[in-house]
Amino acid sequence: MLDHLGEIALYSFAAIAGIQIIYFLFVFSRVAFYRRKFDLDHAPDGPFSVIICAKDEELNLQKNLPGVLQQRYHQHMKPEYEVIVVNDNSEDDTKYYLRSIEPGYPHYRHIEIKQAAKFIPGKKYPLSIGLKGAQFEKVLLTDADCKPGSTYWLSLMSQGFTDQKEIVLGYGAYHKKPGFLNKIIRYETFFSALQHLSFAMSGMPYMGVGRNLAYKRELFFKHKGFTSHQHLASGDDDLFVNTAANRKNVGVVIDKQAFTYSEPKMSWRSWFQQKTRHMSTGKHYRFGHKFVLGLFSLTHFLFYPAFIFALFFPPPILWYVLGIFGGKVLIQSIITYAAMRRLDESDLFKFSWLMDIFMVLYYIIFTPALLFKAKNKW
Repeated sequence: MLDHLGEIALYSFAAIAGIQIIYFLFVFSRVAFYRRKFDLDHAPDGPFSVIICAKDEELNLQKNLPGVLQQRYHQHMKPEYEVIVVNDNSEDDTKYYLRSIEPGYPHYRHIEIKQAAKFIPGKKYPLSIGLKGAQFEKVLLTDADCKPGSTYWLSLMSQGFTDQKEIVLGYGAYHKKPGFLNKIIRYETFFSALQHLSFAMSGMPYMGVGRNLAYKRELFFKHKGFTSHQHLASGDDDLFVNTAANRKNVGVVIDKQAFTYSEPKMSWRSWFQQKTRHMSTGKHYRFGHKFVLGLFSLTHFLFYPAFIFALFFPPPILWYVLGIFGGKVLIQSIITYAAMRRLDESDLFKFSWLMDIFMVLYYIIFTPALLFKAKNKW
């Protein structure tokens, strides 16, 4: 009976570890060993519209908007891009700041929204207004609390529009600050990016992040904007990409100077609320996407409990279990380290195994969010 139970434990653990190894070797390795090089002196390939939606963001705009307005994307000494800030019913002094800087930047303008859209929560309505008002076909989206990684951000992201590409995914990082919460936030952001960027490069794009996302206006209108999910507070980025993306029309740009950097939440409560809102959109993904993501999450969740259970059996089962564990750890460590270097998060590697174990708790805390409706706010 003991031997039979031991075999079940061994085979179960081997299957769980094997599935995880397959994901790391054949999917996540695409970010880890991303090799495309970009040209910083790249001539503008058509004009761009950069769109930012803002609600009570005066201080963030003062800090971050100049970096967007001063991008090196010029032709014949003139900017080949416009910047549109959509002010969504702000109650602070956002509108006065936006008006004050107009004379200094001819390629900048702002749109005032003075009345909230009924039954369209979140920023989908202001973003739709910005897209309709944009002059150019290619648009690059970011948030008011985001700062471009360099003055080459727009130029580098524009190079993602090659061949048949209609959507370009970038990395939206968070500023590095002291404290365990900051490490948790940055690791979870890295882990999410590792998944959705790798799957996009594997021909299964399922989401994008609005802090650093570009696409063509034609694609937006072709899919009737956010109509299919306009009743949801979130999803202006990931659900749109989930709807409009296919295996051929998505490009990925990974370059430190093309990242955006945001201020992370400073309390566990606010981060929990943010993640709960974001997670609630996952149940609206396509079935195939939910299956492959669910399979990875399930085996990730079961890996450590299955390992601990299998340790209670004597050799030779114990030796097999330790060997499988060691092989999986080695493969995961190599790919995680390489991916962290690629996404400029290598300082997190020394905490990566603690964070990996923490993800078991993460699944327990946030998976229920898939069952509930998110609150209708930004």
